[in-house]
Amino acid sequence: MSPFRYFKTSPEIIRLAVMMYVRFPLSLRNVEDLLHERGIDVSHETIRFRWNRFGPLFAAEIRRKRVSRMRCYSNWHWHLDKVFVKIKGERHYLWRAVDHEEEGLESYVTKCRDKVAAPKFMKKAMKRYGKPAAVVTDKLRSYGAAMKVIGNVKKQEAGRWKNNRAENSHLPFRRRERAMQRFRQLRNLQKFVSIHASVFNHFNQDRSLSQRDHFKPNRTAALVEWRGLCAA
Repeated sequence: MSPFRYFKTSPEIIRLAVMMYVRFPLSLRNVEDLLHERGIDVSHETIRFRWNRFGPLFAAEIRRKRVSRMRCYSNWHWHLDKVFVKIKGERHYLWRAVDHEEEGLESYVTKCRDKVAAPKFMKKAMKRYGKPAAVVTDKLRSYGAAMKVIGNVKKQEAGRWKNNRAENSHLPFRRRERAMQRFRQLRNLQKFVSIHASVFNHFNQDRSLSQRDHFKPNRTAALVEWRGLCAA
């Protein structure tokens, strides 16, 4: 059954509004203005409602397709890292796991970075994606404690420069955080980072590493697949 059945607006406009808000560092009012230039009269509050309603559905479908393709990989390397995020002036920690292709796997927000939060984050990622061949981390001792709990001590690789792949993967989120003028609730942050990671993975084509002849068809294929999400 189509999730768009009770909405008067066409699914194409809903997908476009959600994609513009999540994929690009735009505010709700920026998206409203851009849609208005295309002849679509939608208020920013309507865009907020539709992103909250359909964003998780689109992200879940993208994630499900990716998991089904990647669980069979036996040489899957994970890179784990955390960043500081302030919510109403209070420091929180955003844990992120990326694979060897620098695509986001899992995001998890906690109030602390101790040996309780680290195993919980890793168990959540392994439940969805399976066990990796190796886990690259920094030298935070919480990772070592988590590896002992899970039983992956021999798979851990820690070093100062080994985790640059995870460090660089934070940049798209940081740009989006500045555009949104930070977050005000932990629940909203958790929801947004999980959706943002899936949408970014879907459209990320490694422009700097791909030839133009390969980049253009891949970008078109990603857009066509996005337009077919949650289709009846």
